[in-house]
Order: sequence, then C-alpha cells, then structure tokens
Amino acid sequence: MARFPFFQRVSQSPTAPRAAPVSRSFDVADLYDGPVPLDQAAEAGGVKLAEKLRQAYFWIVNTAVISPHYDVEFQDGPSPEFRIGDSKTLLTLPSAQSYSSYALLPLLTFATQGKCLFVGGPGRGKTASAILMGVIAGYPVREVRRAMQHGHPQMTIADLLGNPLPADLVAAQSMEAIRIAWRPWLGMRVKIVDEYNRIPTRTQSALLTVMGDNYAEVLGQIFECPPAAWYLTANDDAGGGTYQVIEALRDRIDVIVQALSFNPRFLDDLLLRIEENVRPEDVVPREIVFDEGEIARMVETVRGIAIPAEVRRRIEFFASQFEFLETAGAQVEHMSKDTARLSGVDWSQVTAADAGRDRLKDIGTQTMNGLSVRNLMTLISYAKGLAFFRGVEEVGLEDVRQVLPFVLRDKLRPDPDAPFFALPENAAFRTDQVGWLRRLFDLACEEYDRLDLDRDDPVRAMAEQFDAGLDGLSERDVSARLTRIERLVGERTAGRKLYGPLYDEVLHLKYLHQRYTNYLAWLRRRP
Repeated sequence: MARFPFFQRVSQSPTAPRAAPVSRSFDVADLYDGPVPLDQAAEAGGVKLAEKLRQAYFWIVNTAVISPHYDVEFQDGPSPEFRIGDSKTLLTLPSAQSYSSYALLPLLTFATQGKCLFVGGPGRGKTASAILMGVIAGYPVREVRRAMQHGHPQMTIADLLGNPLPADLVAAQSMEAIRIAWRPWLGMRVKIVDEYNRIPTRTQSALLTVMGDNYAEVLGQIFECPPAAWYLTANDDAGGGTYQVIEALRDRIDVIVQALSFNPRFLDDLLLRIEENVRPEDVVPREIVFDEGEIARMVETVRGIAIPAEVRRRIEFFASQFEFLETAGAQVEHMSKDTARLSGVDWSQVTAADAGRDRLKDIGTQTMNGLSVRNLMTLISYAKGLAFFRGVEEVGLEDVRQVLPFVLRDKLRPDPDAPFFALPENAAFRTDQVGWLRRLFDLACEEYDRLDLDRDDPVRAMAEQFDAGLDGLSERDVSARLTRIERLVGERTAGRKLYGPLYDEVLHLKYLHQRYTNYLAWLRRRP
C-alpha cells in the first residue's frame, strides 16, 4: 500500500470520455486478418498514451501543483459570461474541459520534445514543476535533482558539459586521444536548467549547441545527445539576470509559461503537505510514469496528427500580417521589418515614414518583427500536441488559438507606440502578452472571414493548379497561365494599399510566374 494514498490517487475513469465503438457482426474474413491490424493497434496505442498523459495532467493540477487557473479555455455550446471590475473584463465559465497552462504546457513539451521556459517570481514552483517532468519520464527523483543544471555567474563550459581526464591530458599524443568525462545529464530524455539567465555568455553558447543541435563538444570530442524535452527557469522572460541571455538561445525556447500567483483559498493544501512532510515529486504515481519506448511512440503519434487545410489557411493568413514594412526596402522582396532591423536605423524613424496605411486597422503595425520558420514549426508542433492531449483526431482552430500565445510570447515583440495600444480598452494588452497575442489571432481570423477566403481565394487556386504538376503542359497552356498571373497581379494591386497578406500574395504570384517562365524556356529549348 502506498505510504501517501491521497497524493498518489490517479483517475481510473476516462479523463476524456469518447463514444463507444460501434459493434459489428462476425465476418469469416476476420479469421484471415490475424492479430489486430497494425494501423488499428497504433491508433489504440496512441489513445492509451493520450489517456496516460491526461491522467498525468489531472494528477499534477489536482494534487501536485496548486494552480487553479483554467486559462486555456474550450467551449462546447453556450458558456456563462460576466463582466467584472472597473475594466469590465470578460469572465467566462467554460462549457468544455479546460486547462491550466502552467500544468498543460510542460506536458505538451514532454509530448513534443520541445523546450519550455518557466517564468515567475521566486517560490512559485518553477523548479519543482520541472523536476516533476523528469520523474514522469522515468527517472528517480534523486537522479533528476542531481542532473539539474543550476545557473550561476561562475559556471564554466566544463561545469556544464564535462572535463578531460587528467591522465589523458598528460599522456595523450593528440587531441583525439583525450577522453572526456561527460556530465550525465547530457544523456537524459528530460533536461533541466535552473535560472538559465545567470549563466555566463560563453557558457550560454555551449548550452545553445546542446539545445539546438543535440551534441556537446569539448576539446574536439563530441557527445551525441538523445532527443529530449527541455525545461528552463527564470524569474522573468525579458532576458535579464546576472547575464543577458543571447538572442539565439532565447529563440531556441519553444514556449514560455508563467507561474501565476497562488490563490490563498487553497491554503489547506499547503498545510496538508507540511503536516504529512511530503513533496509531490517524491510521490509521483507509477501509473503516470512513461518509459523510453512510450515516450518515443507518443512523440511519433503527435507528429502524425493531421492539420486540416482550413486551419492551415488561417495560420498562413495570421503569419502574413507581421513581416511586411513597405518603407524598409526599395525592392519588393526587401520590404520587411527584418531589413529595417538589420539596417540599424532607429525604429521610430522607420515607422514614421510608413504613413500610407491605416495603422489602427493593420494589425501588423502592432509588432516590431515578423515570424520565423522556427516559430511556425513550433506552433504547428504544439497545436498537434494539444489535439493529441485532448484525444481528437485532427488539429482544430481552437487548438491553434490556445497554444499560440505561449509559443509566440517573446517571439512577436509589440510596438508600444502602435495606435492599438493607445486605445483605453487595449491598455491591459501592454502588460498581458498572452491576452494580446490571442487577440491578434482573433482579429486576423475576423479579417479572414470578412474576405471570405475559404471560398474566394484566386491566388490559392492558382497555387493548387501549379501543384498539380507541369508534365504535359504545352507552350500555349503555359503562356495562358502566365497571362492570368499578370492579370491577377494587376487586379490585386491596382489602386490598393499594400498590407501584409496582399504583399505575400504578390510574392507568391511572382514565384509562380517565375516557375512557369522557366518551364516555358525549357519547352522552347528542347529538341
């Protein structure tokens, strides 16, 4: 019997009940099918792993981490809504199963082998939550604690990665002959770096190599690290600390989750822990611990979750809003915020010259940068992870909407001088980045609906026609398509202001025009 039965209680009923499978009559052909087909077995295994991950979530949020903040909301029909306080902030009582980001995002990081940064004031449970992830991955608590890297101002590369063996330093005739005593944490499936913003800049560069490329290097010797989920902690996400965090290292972080304030109404839970002298990481139930094979299968299953075309289109439209900056370049391809950043020109001078558009209507003016390829890949991965966690077969728009603020926090930098933030009703968005990013996505989706792009998107139609292939097209066919592209560019740009989505459409049409031009030249040159 468990020593602490209350702390080790795991839900035995489905945490996300699903309709029972439809029974069917016996068929003689079943005798020839043998065991359960592999695809069905894989599906059943994925459901089992998703259920186990949900059990881990509910144990964490109900027993281990006191975080009664259901800020990842899902609705299933009408939900009661209230306006509270002087600001008349909307309070929604979700009608579907909703979640605490502080417990959910670390588990999604575990399922996708991503990189999660915990931020919040001291004593809010950031390190304890990271340790829980190590225990759930199958490591003893003592091993997790000893393997955790503690950032401090004197931390060297040898402290982080390992030391050359002294005997080899004396006797070795070449660098290749020097053996390295690698730190054990490099080989773990969960890696924890506490207070990473206290690590010296040079050591941060070594950490970046491990995080970004999965290998460590000391004196020319290489240690290949296995894929892992990363958990880092800091008192804030502004990059400050004893040392400024290098930009490349910050960019490698996939999600940022804030440890929200403790609700004193749950003081009894703290009292119980004191009286029982128990720490949650010491009493993790065996039922929610994953072995190495389960982790590998879960990661693979998450990657296989489908994203419907209608969801992808909205992600594309959202991402198109932010990079474009007309005054930054004389050539169309260089009209981007990154061009302005690389020039070193003061940002206020660049935006002051951009006076041709409605800066309140254009949501792209709210940011000082656009999205990178890594940002979009991370958004897709975590949306897949959330759909897997919820037990649904494909990613829904709400999955994207809920994970997006945590993925893009610290990635999309707000422009505090944008007219949007000057409106009284938007004042809170200056400090609430999660709320602001979710609002950005909502505004983009509203514009997408207004333009009716699901039904009327001629550029998408031309792209799909091109994707069908070029084999068998005659010179006449190609010339006709080139003419349609030129006509469409003229129609889309005549007398219109340029905004981010239209800018990307124009570049896409130029790309198609070039591909057809090259193919036409090949047709004319062939014997």
